[in-house]
Amino acid sequence: MANFAQNIPFTVLSMKKRHILAAAAAVLAASVFAASDGNVIEEVAWMIGDQPIYKSEIEEAYQEMQSDRFGIPGDPYCFIPEQIAIERLFLHQADIDTVEVQESMVQMQVDQQMNYLIGNLGSREKVEQYFRKPFAEIREYYVENMRNRTRVQQVRQSLTKDIKVTPADVRRYFSQLPADSIPFIPLQVEVQLLTLNPVIPRQEIDDVKARLRDYSDRITRGESEFSTMAILYSEDPGSSVRGGELGFMGRGQLVPEYAAVAFNLNDPKKVSKIVETEYGFHIIQLIEKRGDRINTRHILLRPKVAEKDLMDAITRLDSVRADIVDKKALSFEDAVRLISQDKDTRLSNGVMVNNGENSNYGTTRFEMSQLPQEVAREVGKLAPGEISQPFIMKDSKRNSEVVAIVRLSKRIDAHTANLGDDFQTIKSMYENAERQAVINRWLANKIKETYVRIEDGWRGCDFQHEGWLKNTK
Repeated sequence: MANFAQNIPFTVLSMKKRHILAAAAAVLAASVFAASDGNVIEEVAWMIGDQPIYKSEIEEAYQEMQSDRFGIPGDPYCFIPEQIAIERLFLHQADIDTVEVQESMVQMQVDQQMNYLIGNLGSREKVEQYFRKPFAEIREYYVENMRNRTRVQQVRQSLTKDIKVTPADVRRYFSQLPADSIPFIPLQVEVQLLTLNPVIPRQEIDDVKARLRDYSDRITRGESEFSTMAILYSEDPGSSVRGGELGFMGRGQLVPEYAAVAFNLNDPKKVSKIVETEYGFHIIQLIEKRGDRINTRHILLRPKVAEKDLMDAITRLDSVRADIVDKKALSFEDAVRLISQDKDTRLSNGVMVNNGENSNYGTTRFEMSQLPQEVAREVGKLAPGEISQPFIMKDSKRNSEVVAIVRLSKRIDAHTANLGDDFQTIKSMYENAERQAVINRWLANKIKETYVRIEDGWRGCDFQHEGWLKNTK
């Protein structure tokens, strides 16, 4: 779907990574019945306290990890049951600490997962075919898993909340790192971006609205189904294949203009007025309300940008660039504040922040492959401090073309990590090492005080943690 569901990265790459991680965690937390109709008794592989880990549970996890191409370190019949056992130790601690989760947040996250599965596989029916289970059962599977994952995360955070790191700690940690453990940092850059949206003629906007009014009238008269019209005409490729359906979302997940109209709909047979958002123009139909979440379908049309409009924007931005380069009382930062239309950077002097799923997340540093393709191509031509010529780039959120210039603020050549250039990277390494040390010490004590029984055929493993075999003869 188009990402007018705000704050949710719906790119195929990021969602695929999330799905792999979620699926791996889900199978490790899956609940499997010990008997079927009282006739077949499951084989117990491990006992953790009074909780069995069944062979079928491990097999199910293994099959799903293979299906998702999840990299399993070592023997899966050693790795998987140990991970299930570790999670159960955390969940036991969560019970002791009476850790509770915000149920609305769990439901929202599961809705996102269900929406992703439907979008990826095509329909609810195909999701059921893929998992070979009813949709309600699949959903409950993910609800339980998400609830457990959240509780485990809270226990881990509680255990490591008192870790404090000083610059002296980081320097000492770095000085003691073996040479082969010091990371190699590839070429990185810091950049500033200024974008300008081409002016769209009034007639083009009027034509789009007229088309939407025609669709609405045809639906209201009963001549066409909303879902059919969405499949045929909606310019949101993610939802159009599902008849425009977005799936359940909270108000905060939708851009304000869309949410304001959608949450005021009460009759599933009615079609909303035309709604303008940053992504284009929509008409909306209510499917179902469920508490503070709503499921709607929509048809999105975007006014088209003509070649002449793009050229006019390039000419204007070329003039702005000339004023900056000639230092005519206008800096790049001034220009960003005055004319940039990039919502993510216009309030920060155009500085781009890395929001990708990578080690630079949340920083202003990018590897070249982490930048939008058009930006990376221009940055590759620049020396620090230089500003590119105007160029056309795709606004991935709005799925439209904009005109931009980019300034290379800083270039950090590829190098072995050092404290001067990479303090934050090394600090993060140290913090992660400290957190893991705390967790490992806690696990060692927890394993020591917990009854653990590993059955024949499951013992010959080089486990990540010691002590599992203490009760095994």
